[in-house]
Amino acid sequence: QVQLVESGGGLVQAGGSLKLSCVASGRTFSSGAMAWFRQTPGKEREFVAAIIGSGGSTYYADSVKGRFTVSRDNAENTVYLQMNSLKPEDTAVYYCAAKVGFGVLSAWANYPYWGQGTQVTVSS
Repeated sequence: QVQLVESGGGLVQAGGSLKLSCVASGRTFSSGAMAWFRQTPGKEREFVAAIIGSGGSTYYADSVKGRFTVSRDNAENTVYLQMNSLKPEDTAVYYCAAKVGFGVLSAWANYPYWGQGTQVTVSS
């Protein structure tokens, strides 16, 4: 059984930083994609960042490019999201997602595996 467990969320002031972690168990995703999405009440889940394959090519939403960094530790089957220069509009529940293979990375419906989410709140 595949499980994704996120950690690292919390409350931070605008301009601050947080690092999210997501540990996968049950299978490895070194040949697939691991991604971060976020969601606020009443809105659709939004793509944030993804990292693919063992080489670690990365992709970002325009809204976080230059501020967020996604990375992975294949040996630990873990993906990270370093979030710097946080803004109040980054406030959301952040979800880790994973899939085998690549395809359209920004479409949440393409990911069969999801974590439970971790709340990130950025105060102004």
